[in-house]
Amino acid sequence: MEKSSKRWRFVILLVVLGTCLAFLRPTINWYFKTSEADQKLALMSLEKIKEYSVQQAAKDVKALEADVAANPGAELGEKYAWLSKSVKKNFKQYKKSIPEPLTLGASLSSFSLGRVAKTDDEKKNVASSIHQRLLELRQEYYREKVLADKRNYTNSVKLGLDLSGGMNIIVHADLDAAVKANQQSVAASGGETLFKERAMEQAIETLKSRIDRFGLTEPVIRQQGEDRVYIEIPGAEQSDAINTIIMGKGILNFRLVDEEETNKFLQYYYSNPDATFDENGKLLDPSVIPEGLEVLGYYTKDSYGLDEFIQYMVVKKEVALDGRYVKSADVSRDQMGQTGVDFTLDSEGAEIFANFTGDHVGERLCVISDNKIKSAATIKTKIAGGQVRIDGFGLEEAQNLQKVLQTAWLEVPLSVESQQVIGAELGEQTIRAGLMALCIGLIAIFAFMLLFYKGAGINAIVAQILNLYILFAVLSAFNLTLTLPSIAGMILTVGMAVDANVIIFERIKEELKLGKSRGAAIDAGFDGAFWAIMDSNITTFIAAMFLSQLGTGSIQGFAVSLAIGVASSVFTALFVSRLMFDVGTEAFKRKTTSISWRVK
Repeated sequence: MEKSSKRWRFVILLVVLGTCLAFLRPTINWYFKTSEADQKLALMSLEKIKEYSVQQAAKDVKALEADVAANPGAELGEKYAWLSKSVKKNFKQYKKSIPEPLTLGASLSSFSLGRVAKTDDEKKNVASSIHQRLLELRQEYYREKVLADKRNYTNSVKLGLDLSGGMNIIVHADLDAAVKANQQSVAASGGETLFKERAMEQAIETLKSRIDRFGLTEPVIRQQGEDRVYIEIPGAEQSDAINTIIMGKGILNFRLVDEEETNKFLQYYYSNPDATFDENGKLLDPSVIPEGLEVLGYYTKDSYGLDEFIQYMVVKKEVALDGRYVKSADVSRDQMGQTGVDFTLDSEGAEIFANFTGDHVGERLCVISDNKIKSAATIKTKIAGGQVRIDGFGLEEAQNLQKVLQTAWLEVPLSVESQQVIGAELGEQTIRAGLMALCIGLIAIFAFMLLFYKGAGINAIVAQILNLYILFAVLSAFNLTLTLPSIAGMILTVGMAVDANVIIFERIKEELKLGKSRGAAIDAGFDGAFWAIMDSNITTFIAAMFLSQLGTGSIQGFAVSLAIGVASSVFTALFVSRLMFDVGTEAFKRKTTSISWRVK
């Protein structure tokens, strides 16, 4: 029974170590397997990543086509390995044997299998189609690589601003002003508390959208307290742009599409693509559309999660329905399996919408957010009762529109409350100082444990290493940020973990002095030390939890790392160290214990 218990403890330890490795993998990949150049790419905004992928793909495809033109019989080598999988798939799809060796010319021709081009125009269309497919394949390669690195960063232990440099901002959302300006919406949304929660969601979503759109690096944006938003922008000083970003306002409304003017404008635009808009997106000749209309872009979400431009539409400036009348929005599927968005209007909005849709059956109504058309659906019949459904979306598009409808319908006044810029050079010095302190502390403790407790000191050293391993794994699992106070918490944890080992070893020594055998002394030592260790660590853990909940900033970082460290140190001292002693007793048949210079 006892041997079975030890086997289970060993299995539990392996499971814990394996789980920690899985949690640490993104951190290991990001800091040790991702080059500095790739890290810079991954930290760019999604729009910059897309721009980079498109440019690199165009460059690579151009080089490929040049190589094919120069020597179509050349073998498809390592340089174009990214093409090999798709080429083989093309041959298999049309049940053709794969040429040996696979040449550049045969590789490109595989994309035209099943298509017969006789005229020059048809041949041009085929060549254009092949070119476009190659661009898509190569862009997919770059996109997935950079986004994979970005996911590793998102799921890794991040360095705080005091370690990495950058800027932090605290933004105040004036919820009271939003409540006063939207009294009717407050009542319709279920009360002031729920209204404020939605207002904060809107503020955070707006900031996330704008900061990424302005091309800033990967931001950390989270709610702080009831009415504040904490923003960290690592690695770059963006103080000039941040006020412009924050002071913008998101507006959602419903407007009609003017189909006739849209067709006229598109004809004009395709004839004059370089002479229609200025560098700011304004019409160079406003007279191309009548008064009371404006040109907006229609966007859907692309594979990067960004708004992708589809085409221009001419819409009426007159607002059919303002977003403030929307009470709720949900994604659902109809009986045919089509995904759509259902939203509910308040009583006033329901009446306005019913009258409007009744007067404009057969026309297209678009949803506009931040001057972008997010959807454009045809009004099939008068929509009464305030229950509205918009069809024709993929799941991701529907979820995006739901978020727009739920959060972008009210305006929350935002203001910068505090702003601090930290240089990266200071961060590097801080990292070196913190790591040096941690290393010196560990080396000193390891030396003391080996000199004072001899062979048993090895158990303590292994327990300390595993303690730090588990600590970093938990930080990575919860995407927590490593700051200088967090490192201080780790150093304190190391000291407390050694204290637990000292208590255990001293109890074992006392039992050995009484003449007990190795196994009996170890059992009695751990049993006697258990509650002394638990009492001291439980009180420390409670204090750390209170600090993590009541404290902010650096205090919170210290408390969180201390709380995690306390829990992991108890596990390694009582579980891992005990298992190592038991393995020595049973597997290696040791009769004596190397734990003191005086006691055998």
